[in-house]
Amino acid sequence: MHLPTILSALALGALVVAHPGGHHISRSDLSRRATLGLQCRDKVSQFHERRFKRNVDRRWHGHNTTWSIHTEAPYFERIQNDTCVLTPEVTQGPYVYPPSQTLRQDMTEDQVGVPLWLDIGVLDMATCEPLENVLLDMWHCNATGSYSSFTKLSPNTPFLELLEGLGIPEEDYEIGVTDLHTDDTTFLRGMWPTDKNGVMEMKTIFPGFYIQRAIHIHVQVHTDWTLRENGTIVTGNKVSTGQLYFDEALEERIIALEPYASHTQINRTTNAEDSVFPYDTTGGFSPVINVIAVDGKDVKNGMIGYITLGVDTTALEYGDNYVGDS
Repeated sequence: MHLPTILSALALGALVVAHPGGHHISRSDLSRRATLGLQCRDKVSQFHERRFKRNVDRRWHGHNTTWSIHTEAPYFERIQNDTCVLTPEVTQGPYVYPPSQTLRQDMTEDQVGVPLWLDIGVLDMATCEPLENVLLDMWHCNATGSYSSFTKLSPNTPFLELLEGLGIPEEDYEIGVTDLHTDDTTFLRGMWPTDKNGVMEMKTIFPGFYIQRAIHIHVQVHTDWTLRENGTIVTGNKVSTGQLYFDEALEERIIALEPYASHTQINRTTNAEDSVFPYDTTGGFSPVINVIAVDGKDVKNGMIGYITLGVDTTALEYGDNYVGDS
């Protein structure tokens, strides 16, 4: 069976990992990927210039699907905006759980929140060309900070305290190996491949927040991917893992709405305070998703978020089977 490939993550600055089990990225590795990204900058800028010029009159909606893959046409027909350069070995966080990730274009399920349609482009930083048929794997917490498959773990308790409560020493915990899942819920987890233009669409809701982390969405990119009959991924060669973020002003507007506003037990961690958010965006690269209102008026009624992921397909890392693989 083919091993899916997980592509790169938010690079260009000093990287500090908040979740346990993260990996140190060498300066030489960051520098190499930054160089790759810069050589593709002009190509990305061509798409960037058309960001707000395209007037598309079409209804947005996501949907679940079966194995016959007919991708809904993305809002933008080509990759948009500046590149978020991804690098291997960035933490995927303790709430990764591949058995709950399934192939679908709408991962909302019953979760309440501001609708968000993600329009994501993927560029091969070795060639500066869009990558077709790479599988994007995404997950994030709900409006009040909980992750599916881990709903019995409090979003208001620091992770090391959660481990202590479970009787697991910190030194014995390993991301992707230690199984902490508490249930079989699957909300706000999904996967979908890029089309011939290197673009994919996913419907979800705007994420909430949990303790010690800024609002974010986890994303992995896989190549040579293989699925089981139930729609979950089998195993994978690791190319990259990343986290995507939002503008602070936008976050303030959204978390003032219900059900986000009901999460009052802890204060929200800002991007500037977050220990994973990359501070150096030199060269125009950014992990922040650009958004426009679906109705052209107010993002509170729903938004389209778009970003380009720049990945290094030469940086394959051959990994073990995922947690829960049979």
